[in-house]
Amino acid sequence: MYRSFYGFRVKPFQLRPDPNFFFGSKGHNRAMAYLEYGLSQGEGFIVITGDVGAGKTTLVRNLFRKLESDEILAAQIVNTHLDSDDTLRLVAAAFGLPHENRGKASLLIGLEQFFRKCDQEGKRALLVVDEAQNLSPRTVEELRMLSNFQTEDKPLLQTFLLGQPEFRKTLLSGDMEQLRQRVTATYHLGPMDLPETRSYIEHRLTTAGWEGDPSFDEAAFEAIYAYADGIPRRINAVCDRLLLMGCLEQLHHFGEAEVSEVVSDIQQEFEAPIAAAMGSVDFISSERRADESLRELKSMDERLAVLEDSVVSTLELVKQVVSLASVEHSAKDKS
Repeated sequence: MYRSFYGFRVKPFQLRPDPNFFFGSKGHNRAMAYLEYGLSQGEGFIVITGDVGAGKTTLVRNLFRKLESDEILAAQIVNTHLDSDDTLRLVAAAFGLPHENRGKASLLIGLEQFFRKCDQEGKRALLVVDEAQNLSPRTVEELRMLSNFQTEDKPLLQTFLLGQPEFRKTLLSGDMEQLRQRVTATYHLGPMDLPETRSYIEHRLTTAGWEGDPSFDEAAFEAIYAYADGIPRRINAVCDRLLLMGCLEQLHHFGEAEVSEVVSDIQQEFEAPIAAAMGSVDFISSERRADESLRELKSMDERLAVLEDSVVSTLELVKQVVSLASVEHSAKDKS
């Protein structure tokens, strides 16, 4: 809906990670540098942590765009609410290997053979594990054991672990000493500051085809930052709603009042019901809630995109009907 109203080529603030919108804040550039450094070393584990919505997945997808497919074979897993054996099956599936009805020994043999074949073909295998905070210590140990596959002079698999801040507790626990010894680098991706938040918003708008409409005053950026705390996904959510409101109310400029109205709507819709529900029912683990909320938001974004396209198509059809009726009426007047 607002995409056509403001003349955007694509939606600038969709919730799903899109490397085309990657913004190099100070923190994101440093995190990217750690990932690229890890790739250059070709061994060990690289650990990147950050709050929900900090941009870890977008960071990795941007990295994937830079990879030479004829040199590095990368696979990513994101469903980490699994036991250790199921995680091995997921790793095998991510690399395109047979995994159904396979026992642990068969999975390990298949993975080692695959990694050795990659090495013989001059390729490196890279495994990216997202949502690592959900991994049990036993599962983390299974992933560490995969790093034991090696030739005489180098490992056959390199692993990136991406997770929320609580993964650091797992990493620092007493039984993770062997994993810590294999960590090449670790970095925590923090929120953006106010100037970066403004640049981030303008970057996404420009990438989507923005030519100054709508405009934002400084107070609007400050209000967005105050609500989102510099977290990209929260910024996307409030800006998406702001543009939708602007389209519905025919606005071409946003100030603090408009942002405050949208923030108030979001808080009434999501935060108050959640607080009430927590007071009346038992709540599940924070990790599971975060995963379910993300899936719901992604689903909502996809449904809104479909609805937007439908509305635009309907408006175009109405315009054609009105135009045709006008032509017929003109022809009758002339006759």
